[in-house]
Amino acid sequence: MTPHLEAKPGDYAEAVLLPGDPLRAKWIAETFFDDLRQVNDVRNCFGYTGRYKGRSISVQATGMGQPSLAIYVNELITVYGAKVLIRVGTCGGLTARLKARDLVLAMTACTDSGMNRAVFGAYDFAPAADFDLLRSAAVIAEGRGLRFHVGNMLSTDVFYHKDWRAAYGALIDHGVLAVEMETSTLYTLAARHGVRALSACAISDNLVTGEVISPEDRQSSLTDLARLVLDVAVEAAAAEKS
Repeated sequence: MTPHLEAKPGDYAEAVLLPGDPLRAKWIAETFFDDLRQVNDVRNCFGYTGRYKGRSISVQATGMGQPSLAIYVNELITVYGAKVLIRVGTCGGLTARLKARDLVLAMTACTDSGMNRAVFGAYDFAPAADFDLLRSAAVIAEGRGLRFHVGNMLSTDVFYHKDWRAAYGALIDHGVLAVEMETSTLYTLAARHGVRALSACAISDNLVTGEVISPEDRQSSLTDLARLVLDVAVEAAAAEKS
C-alpha cells in the first residue's frame, strides 16, 4: 500500500496498462477482462486486475501529465513489481498525414519538462521504447490493417500554448509526429528501473488540420487501440514467464 495505491502486494500483474483517464481504465477493464477485480480507487484513479486471453493483466489510471504519471509508475515498479508498462492514451497530430484515430507508437519522446534536467543536467537524455514491445505492436497493427505511425513523440507540460506553431515549429521540422503529456517520463523511469515500456496513442485531434473526435470517443470507442495494447501485454507477460 502506498499514499496513492491501496492495492495489496500481488494485486497488480507484472504487465500494466496505463491510461491517463480513470474512466478509460474502467472501460478497458469492464470491456475486456475476465475475473475482474478493482484494486484501487484512491483519488478516483481506478486500478483493476483481470485476465485477458488467460493472462493476468492490470490497468491503472495515471492522471494527466508527467508528474502525475511519475507517481504511479514509480510505485507500480518499486512497490508492486511491475515489469511491463504500456501507456494507452490519446495525442494530437503535428502533421497533416496523421488522421483521427490513427495510432502512434512512440519510438522515443522529447519533452519541454524540467523533470529530466534535474537528473541529467547538461545532457539531453533520449528516452526510448522497449524494442520488443514496439516491434510486437507494429507487427500486430500491420497484421490487422490498422493505420499506424512509428516515430518521435513530444511530451509537453503545457496543454494550452498562445501560439502552438511557434512552440512546436522546430520539433515539427525535425519529424516529431504528435504531442501528449506523459511518454517521456514513462520511458525515462523504465530506463532507470530496468523495466520495459511502450507508449501507444490514438490521434484524438490534429493541430494542423483541425480534425477532432469527441470526448466520448476518446473515453470508450478506441477499441482497436485497446485490443492492440492488450495483445502486446499478453505477449510480454508470456515472455516474462518463459
